[in-house]
Amino acid sequence: MLLEPLVPVDGALPGELLTELTALYASNHEFYALSGDFPDPDDIRPEQVATALADEFVNPDVEVLLARSAGRLVGMAITLAHHPDPADPDPWIGLLLVDASEQRKGYGRELATHVEERFHKAGRHAVRLAALDNNPKALAFWTALGYEAIRHRKDRQLGRPCAVLRKVLR
Repeated sequence: MLLEPLVPVDGALPGELLTELTALYASNHEFYALSGDFPDPDDIRPEQVATALADEFVNPDVEVLLARSAGRLVGMAITLAHHPDPADPDPWIGLLLVDASEQRKGYGRELATHVEERFHKAGRHAVRLAALDNNPKALAFWTALGYEAIRHRKDRQLGRPCAVLRKVLR
C-alpha cells in the first residue's frame, strides 16, 4: 500500500481524483447512514465530497492521506496533528475509510498502522480518535488494533454520542 498526501490544486481537487474519492465515500453508505454526515448516504455527490474535504483543509493541522494498492484508491485517512483542546496532547485520526468492496482484506489495519508510524516518527507518543457509539463495527475494529476507550462524550461537529479511544504508540 502506498500513501500519498492529498493536496488540492489551486484550492480544488482534479476531476478524476474527485470521482475516485466520491466512489470511496459512496461505497461506505452504511457508515454515512449512521453518521449523518451526508443528507442521503445512498446518493453522495462529488460536490458534497469536495465541500467536506475543503472544510478539512481550512485547518493547517489536518492531513488527508490517500491509500493506493496497485494504483487503485482503496482508502483514506484524515488526521489532525493537534486537537483544538490545548489540554489534549495527542494527534487524532479524524476519519479512516476503506472502500467497502475492499474491507476485511487488511487495508484498514495497514492504513491505521501507517498513520500510527507517521505520528510515532514525528515524536508523538499516542493517538486518539472518536468512534460513534452507534457504530459497533468501528469500535470492534479499533479495539482489535489496541485502542482503549478513555471516555464517552459528544463529538464536536454534530454532537453525536461517541467513545474517545486512545492508543499508546510504541
